[in-house]
Amino acid sequence: MTVRLVDGGWWQELEAALGDDVAEVRIASPFIKDGAVEKLFSGSGSSVRVLTRFNLDNFRDGVSDTSALRRLIKRGAEVRGVKRLHAKLYLFDSKQAVITSANMTEAGLRKNHELGVVAEGGAIPKRCASYFDQLWEGAGPNLTIPKLDEWDGRIEAQSIPGASQAGAGLGDEGAVVGALDFPQLPPLFDEPPQAFVKFFGKSDNRALRDYLVLDELSSGGCHWACTYPRNKRPRSVEDGAVMFMSRLVHSPNDTMIFGRAVGQRYEKGRDDASPADLARRPWKKDWPHYIRVHDGEFLDGSMGDGVSLVELMDELGPHAFASTAENLKSGSGNTDPRRSIRQSAAVRLAPAGIEWLNERLELAFQDNGQLQPTQLASLDWPFEIDGPAG
Repeated sequence: MTVRLVDGGWWQELEAALGDDVAEVRIASPFIKDGAVEKLFSGSGSSVRVLTRFNLDNFRDGVSDTSALRRLIKRGAEVRGVKRLHAKLYLFDSKQAVITSANMTEAGLRKNHELGVVAEGGAIPKRCASYFDQLWEGAGPNLTIPKLDEWDGRIEAQSIPGASQAGAGLGDEGAVVGALDFPQLPPLFDEPPQAFVKFFGKSDNRALRDYLVLDELSSGGCHWACTYPRNKRPRSVEDGAVMFMSRLVHSPNDTMIFGRAVGQRYEKGRDDASPADLARRPWKKDWPHYIRVHDGEFLDGSMGDGVSLVELMDELGPHAFASTAENLKSGSGNTDPRRSIRQSAAVRLAPAGIEWLNERLELAFQDNGQLQPTQLASLDWPFEIDGPAG
């Protein structure tokens, strides 16, 4: 994902974004002028949806043009109106978002001092798409040419000298859209100082894909602590790091991410297995060091419902993990993500990997749900931890 702050050249930004391979364009702009529409879409074959204001006084006063909306409809665009629309958004295939103070007018795009950002890839364009689509669904039916003809007649009648009355207005034909359900990642997970994929299981004891997440938590205790081997105290993990929990599985072999939590920096003594821990889970004699976690979120399902680490590596390549991304940038060292996770208890994610995993895990939560606090409370917790948050 890249985000650029832009303070000029908006026309060139839109022309560059509106390439031949763009299938869909979504625009939110309170004011739209005919000249901008004619020039910007003269050669475009993209599907277009436009949200704007239907305030007839704005059209009468020349702030916006009914001829621009007419031109859009004739080229096949869908146009809807929203009262009190103030957002200016130009969205291209949910892959690139131009968020700016500039209306879709030549003055706004060519002359005025306007400020905004251009975001390519990642979560921002997708969240902008969610914002636009929710407004769109609440905006009522598409504008039609007969409706525009009616508006033009009303505007022309009031434009005759002496026809308008002081304080009289033509009204706003746009829809009233209430509060939007705009999903946000919890701030704990959105931009962490670090993030890791923590591996559970080994190559010789991979789990079945129908192995339940709740059973993994009960067996391994990763709802309150991620375990590390005797010779690898996890001193690189900082407070606030996000730990993505994963389990090695087979048929086919993969590593499935099934939850996430916020980690605490390792502290010698406090974060080493106690006699009580060893009595409950004898295998901790080989995995005695902890990164304690809190605010955990886990899938209510099986490992097969989780997020594939293989897909992460295939899609992002060296940009998945911090070490391979740094090596790629420096031009030396290993850039193969598969090599970087061999014999590792955990792997640190690069920013692109964090964003990718958060997005995919959110989708998995939507499809399968999350384990509830009552379910987590039924698991074992050390006496010094109060239990699951929430």
